[in-house]
Amino acid sequence: MTARPSVVLFDVNETLSDLSPLRDRFAQAGAPPHLAGTWFASVLRDGFALAAAGASRPFAEVAEGVARTVLAEAGVADLDAGVEQVMAGLQELDVHPDVPAGVRALRAAGLRLASLTNGSVATSRALFARAGVDADVEQVLSVEDAGLWKPARRAYDHAVAACGVPAAEVLLVAVHPWDVDGASRAGLQTAWLDRSGTPYPGHLRPPDRTARDLVALAAALAREGSGSGA
Repeated sequence: MTARPSVVLFDVNETLSDLSPLRDRFAQAGAPPHLAGTWFASVLRDGFALAAAGASRPFAEVAEGVARTVLAEAGVADLDAGVEQVMAGLQELDVHPDVPAGVRALRAAGLRLASLTNGSVATSRALFARAGVDADVEQVLSVEDAGLWKPARRAYDHAVAACGVPAAEVLLVAVHPWDVDGASRAGLQTAWLDRSGTPYPGHLRPPDRTARDLVALAAALAREGSGSGA
């Protein structure tokens, strides 16, 4: 049985934020809505490639560059306006419906909360403020201060140091199996949020915990805290 953590460390993009409205942004730019998923996956791909090479660029810079490429390939005539549509939408996202209640339940269970994003601190703070949970997240962290994107170990080490506890006391929560795998290799506990009911890939390290959403995860951790088991 994995010991109960003292700190819950959230991934932000897609784990807390709902990216589905970006489909409308791509449509407004004159591109097929499904390209929103292609764009986000390609942003991660390029960020990971930079990290593998020992380099890093800000999320917004990578996101804008990839948006220009994806929209151009889709035949969008006014690329500047299209990129502006996408980037503006990125700054206006809301959290998934389960997030506010899940955050409150985690705090009520006596857990410290922090976040670690491949994006910016400012974007995370604005997201939390719109959701009304900004006061609940004590550490809002970005890989920009670590020098490499997740899943590079340096990113997780940065978060662990900021939280001031051993890595084994930090629970990384993400919807991305690659993030779960990276955090596990860095010595953190892990929890996978499986909102869509998809299989977890067998070639990556498995999560220590799996939950359908943040509310369910909070309930499981609260039971662990009461000694009744997960």
